[in-house]
This record gives sequence, C-alpha cells and structure tokens, in this order.
Amino acid sequence: MTNRINLAAGDTVLLIDRKKRRYLIDLADGGEFHSHSGVLAHDSMIGHPEGTTFRSTRGMVFIAVRPTLTDYILKMPRGAQVIYPKDIGPILVLADIYPGARVLESGLGSGALSTGLLRVGAEITGYEIREDFESRARENVSRFLGTGALDHYQTAVRDVYEGIDETDLDRVILDLPEPWRVVPLARDALRIGGIFLAYTPSIIQASQLSEALADSPFGMVETLEVLNRTWHVEGNAVRPDHRMVAHTGFLTHARLLVE
Repeated sequence: MTNRINLAAGDTVLLIDRKKRRYLIDLADGGEFHSHSGVLAHDSMIGHPEGTTFRSTRGMVFIAVRPTLTDYILKMPRGAQVIYPKDIGPILVLADIYPGARVLESGLGSGALSTGLLRVGAEITGYEIREDFESRARENVSRFLGTGALDHYQTAVRDVYEGIDETDLDRVILDLPEPWRVVPLARDALRIGGIFLAYTPSIIQASQLSEALADSPFGMVETLEVLNRTWHVEGNAVRPDHRMVAHTGFLTHARLLVE
C-alpha cells in the first residue's frame, strides 16, 4: 500500500457501484475492468485521486478507493476460510502484537491474519500443512502490503503438531482443529511471559484447549467471542440492522508463567 493521493498503475483498488457491489482489481496501464455494467478503462482511473467517481461504457457509476484491510480481506482470493476482521482486531490486541514481535503463526489459510499481523510490524514464522494454502497466503500478503512484507514472513509447509523449531518466541497464534496438541510445544518455544492464542470455531475445541492450558505452566487463561452488529441510521429511523455477524469463532489466550 502507498500513501499517494492519486491512483497509479500497480495499485490495488476497490470499485463500488451504486448498488454497493464491490470489486477488487489491480490497476494496469491499458487494462480494463469488465462487468455486466460495462467496461471501465484502467487508464481513466490512473492519475486521479482515490474517492473519485467514474462511469462505465454502460453508464454505471463506480467509486474507486484503495481498500482498507477489512475491504481487502473480505474480497481477496481465498484458498481456505479466513479469520474475519471482527476477530483479527481483537487478536492483535489480546495477543498484544507490537513492532518486532516474534510470532509463530500456524494455520495460515488465505493469509488474512498474517496480513494483519505483518501490518502492525510483527516478524512471522508461518507453518502451513498445505502447500497451496501457503502459496495463496504469500500472494495475498504481498498483493496488499507489497513484496517487501515477505522479508518479515518466513513460511514453511510443515505440520506444527510435529514440533516447533523456533525458540524464545514472543507469541504463538493458531488457527487449527486441535490446538491443545500444541500447548506443550508452545511451552518450550515461547519465552516466559509470552502469549499463546488460538482461534477455534467450536466451544468443544475451546473447552478442550482450556483444559490443556490448565494442566500446564500457562496461566491467565480466557476464552471469548466477538459479535458485530451494525445499525441502520437514517433520519429518525434508527434501529439495529436485521442481519449481524454473530458467531465466527472463539478466541482463547493465555500467558506462559514461571512454573
């Protein structure tokens, strides 16, 4: 991502039409965006400030902006289910991610969480059991953050259940079916005071993980979920939206203490 005001070739851009449909494209000299609403030439957007409206050959109006992290995650190509922005934000806070933090992330999926971690300055070692997922995660990271982000994103196709090579880590963050199997491995890989956090879709998984953490040097264990409800605000018509993003997963976190 850049801080330029004007759109340029190579920029990833979010197009939003009057029906609030969203499209993620990469601008290129001579490129074209095709949809049922007509054709929009990339050259017509290049050089103009983001937030400008453009009209396709069939008269559809599009607003062009650089995507936020939330925009990007919701529209980027996926090889696996992503951790949604409503959970990524709390993960960054609960795991206390800071610039230079040494993080082991396992279960990279499509790279949504990796992108959030890297953007706030973490140094990531990523384990992913599927080669296609690892490749997709790296592609998504570099598309949004630039290829330079890959210098801080060391990934490997491997099974974290079989062991962690790294030591003196600051954080271990997991998106795996059986995170309790990693508890003894994380104990040896983390520094004292380091934070362990796992995202689990099921409360049964979270419960089994909590039991494993209780029988370990980890303490300060907490499990929570995040609900996201938007509101309709239009004049005197103010009410919660009929639909909301409710349960996606549970976040369980703990700290490694002196035994």
